[in-house]
Amino acid sequence: MMAMIKRNLLLYFRNRSGVFFSLLGALISFVLYLVFLKKSMLASWLQVPDAKVLLDNWLIGGTLAITGITTTLTNLSQLVIDQEKQVTADLELTDAGPLRLFTSYLVSATIIGISMQIVMLGIMWGGFYLTDGLTLTLGSFVNVVGLIVMSSILATAVNAVIIRGIHSEDSLGKLGTIVGTASGFLVGTYIPVGTMPSLAQNLVKFIPGSYVAALYRQFLMDGKLTTAFSGQTTARRHFEKLMGIRLNWSTLLTQRATYQIMGLIFVIAVVLAFMPKWWQVRRQRRQIHER
Repeated sequence: MMAMIKRNLLLYFRNRSGVFFSLLGALISFVLYLVFLKKSMLASWLQVPDAKVLLDNWLIGGTLAITGITTTLTNLSQLVIDQEKQVTADLELTDAGPLRLFTSYLVSATIIGISMQIVMLGIMWGGFYLTDGLTLTLGSFVNVVGLIVMSSILATAVNAVIIRGIHSEDSLGKLGTIVGTASGFLVGTYIPVGTMPSLAQNLVKFIPGSYVAALYRQFLMDGKLTTAFSGQTTARRHFEKLMGIRLNWSTLLTQRATYQIMGLIFVIAVVLAFMPKWWQVRRQRRQIHER
């Protein structure tokens, strides 16, 4: 299994154009914010202390969520390519077997998701540090790194379910384009969640990445929000709801509730992703016993 993980990682990093395009959705959100959105958003929140730093952190949170989605999907595309070329069928005949082979694709995708999110965090933090003096506390950094690992695992599991119905490289390319484009909207980076139409706001609640983005923003902005909205609980709740820092169900979700929803999504995704492989292994063992 380790050999397959290494193979998948090498195939991803050797394809430089593939690496670039896997980051394109995240890079687009970053560039759009710098060129078009930052000035208008600052104008809307000039009355908030340190609005520039708050919005920088808001953008970082959403962009990291996009990065986890698109990079893990790109690496998992190797599974579809191998299936189309019958490589997977040959590999499943080895000692690894279907389950371990499938797991190797998921592990490599998770590693890619972690690595590329750390790269994007470094790029964005470095850029905002030079332009706006943005800093991260040790506690925020530790929380963000922990969430990078968790979000990569979650994104990999969800994307593994999505690609179950994809059987050709051509269809995979179209899916990647759709996901890369839509993810910026669905995690509330191009447009703040609270300004979306009601239908879109309800749709966001079914997107795992939106919960990840919300947690990133909470970790990155918590101390600064406390300072900016000191003694203004109502104003802070309005800001958090409007900017997607906490998603709104009947009330604004707490961190614990957000983690619980992410955990439920993860369990469902793992079951749906592994069930076909489990049935395949069970059927193969039954056939062997019948012989």
